[in-house]
Amino acid sequence: MDGVGSELDVLAKARRKVEGDYVPSADEPYMNEDQQEFFRSLLTEWKNSIFSASAGTLQQLQDGPLREPDLNDRASSETDWGIELRTRDRQRKLIAKIDSALRRIDEGEYGYCEVTGDPIGIGRLIARPVATMTVEAQEAHERREKISRDD
Repeated sequence: MDGVGSELDVLAKARRKVEGDYVPSADEPYMNEDQQEFFRSLLTEWKNSIFSASAGTLQQLQDGPLREPDLNDRASSETDWGIELRTRDRQRKLIAKIDSALRRIDEGEYGYCEVTGDPIGIGRLIARPVATMTVEAQEAHERREKISRDD
C-alpha cells in the first residue's frame, strides 16, 4: 500500500476510536475546551497508531530474507524495502507535524491559520488535523510554490 493511502487509513482508524458521543461542530464556539480535547485525543491516537503500524512493518523487514536467490525476487524485495523506508520517512515527518499540532493546542494557537490568523475550520481539521492554514491560504501557498518551481 502506498504511504498516503496507509496514512489516511491510520487517521480514519484513529478518528473512529475517538469519536464517541462528541464530534466537534461549527454550531459551537470555535476551539472551545471540548474541541481542543477532541483534537488532542485524535492527534495522540493518530500518533500512537503510526507507532504501532511502523513497529509491525519494521519487524517484518527485519524478519524478511536479506538475499533472494532469484534476481527477480531480489529486485522485488529491494523495491518493497525502498517503499517501506520511504513510508517510514513520511511517517517520521508526520509525527513531527502531529507533535507541532499538540504544542499549538497547548499554546492556544491550534485551529487558526498561521498566515492569516483566521479559523481553519472544524471540517478541515477533522479531515487534516495537522493543517496549519485555511484552504484559501494553502491554495495561495501552493500557487506561489508552483510559480517559483516553474521559473
